[in-house]
Amino acid sequence: MSSTVKDMLATYPADLGDIDQAKLTRCIEECIACAQACTACADACLSEGMVGDLAKCIRTDMDCADICSATAAVLSRHTGYDANITRAILTACATACKACADACAAHADMHEHCRICAEACRSCQKACDDLLGALG
Repeated sequence: MSSTVKDMLATYPADLGDIDQAKLTRCIEECIACAQACTACADACLSEGMVGDLAKCIRTDMDCADICSATAAVLSRHTGYDANITRAILTACATACKACADACAAHADMHEHCRICAEACRSCQKACDDLLGALG
């Protein structure tokens, strides 16, 4: 099955260089999915009766969603590529995903949305780490 991300990378008119396109595709897709999960989790937390107890989770969700969205955007641009910027944003994204996964995991036994979000964050963190490893 083809993905929009993969299709867009395939249509890029210039050479993408030695980057592992499968890992790049996976990382962009995981960032997009994680941003959505974190946004939905923050919103769900706001609807919980104990919203005050979830303040750190909500904040971490929102930060992670923003960082994942920015990472997907940066990874989708290739003209004038700067490997240092790519490494920095991937590192930041992996860090945000770990923090968010940990925060959500603390509530996962009580809130299914937190469990799902923690899984999405861990998957995105792994994709960022994998792409970082491939960049050298």
